[in-house]
Amino acid sequence: SAAVSFGGRPARDVRFKASAPPCFNCRAQRLTDWRCTPTRRATSASARPRLSSLAAFRRRCFKISLTSGTLTTIYSFCSQSACTDGSEPEAVVQGTNGDFYGTTYSGGTSDRGTVFKITPSGTLTTLYNFCLESDCTGGLWPFAGLVQATDGNFYGTTSDGGADFAGTVFRITPDGVLTTLHNFAGYPKDGSAPEAALVQDTNGAFYGTTHWGGTEGSACPRYLMGCGTVFGLSEGLSPFVKTEPTSGAVGRPVKILGSDLTGATSVTFNGTAATFTIVSPSLITTTVPAEATTGTVQVITPGGTLSSNVPFRVIQ
Repeated sequence: SAAVSFGGRPARDVRFKASAPPCFNCRAQRLTDWRCTPTRRATSASARPRLSSLAAFRRRCFKISLTSGTLTTIYSFCSQSACTDGSEPEAVVQGTNGDFYGTTYSGGTSDRGTVFKITPSGTLTTLYNFCLESDCTGGLWPFAGLVQATDGNFYGTTSDGGADFAGTVFRITPDGVLTTLHNFAGYPKDGSAPEAALVQDTNGAFYGTTHWGGTEGSACPRYLMGCGTVFGLSEGLSPFVKTEPTSGAVGRPVKILGSDLTGATSVTFNGTAATFTIVSPSLITTTVPAEATTGTVQVITPGGTLSSNVPFRVIQ
C-alpha cells in the first residue's frame, strides 16, 4: 500500500506495485479500494472495477424550474440490466434540435461508457457504445461532456483508449456515427488523459486540456507521465461569431465575439440592420434593433460574412 493524493485530495487505500506508476484513471477518492495494474495498455480496459454495478455511481438526468425551483428527475441511469443504458453521466448540452446530448463515463454494452441523446421529456437513446472494437481503439471512459460545433456535429474526448491508450478526440453525428480525430500518444510526444470538455473558438478550431502528458516530465517525477498540456485541433471548420447573450428584447445590449472583426461594415439580426461599434478585433457591441426577429446574426467583414453559431432569439 502507498499513501497518495489526487488533485490535492487524499486517496483511500490505493494499492499499486512500487515499480509502476498509478493507473491513468484512478478516481480513487471516490472508492474504498482501487487496485491498479502495472501495465496499462494490456490491462487498463479489463482491470477497472465495474462502476456501473455500484449504486452510488448511477446518477440521473433532471430538470429544475427557474420560477418555482422544483426539481424533476427525467431519467435514472443504470435502470436497464447490466447498466447497458450507461452509468455516471458527466454532462449534457442542448442541441440545436432541442434534445440533449451527453456522455456516460461507464456503463453501456461494454461498460466503458456511452454517448446518448435524451429528449426534454426523458426518452433516452444510446447513440454509441465505447470499446466494442478490438483493444478499444475508438477510446473508452469519456470523462467530459460534448460540444456541438457549427457543422452540427458533436465533439468530445475519451480519457483512455485509442491507438496508444492515452485518450482520443472524436466527432459524432447526431445519428451516432463516431470518427476518431486524434489519438493521444502521451509523454513525451503529446498529452494524455483529456478530462475536460472541448471548446470551439470563433476561429473554428477546438481547444482542450490533458491531465497528463506533454514534453516536460522532470517537473512531475511523482507521476512519471508529464504535467499535462493545452492543445488545439483544427478540423477545417469556418470562423463564426458568438453573441452574448443569445436572446433579448429590442434595445437589449449585445456583445458579438469573433476573430478579425476589424473593418466590419454591417451587423444584421435575421436580416434587420443594427447600429454597432467595433471595440477591438474580437469584439463588437450593438443593440437588438427594432423590427428584429429570431434568427442568425451576421457580420460582414473584409474577410467575408460571419454568421452566429446559434440563432439569436428575440423576446417579444
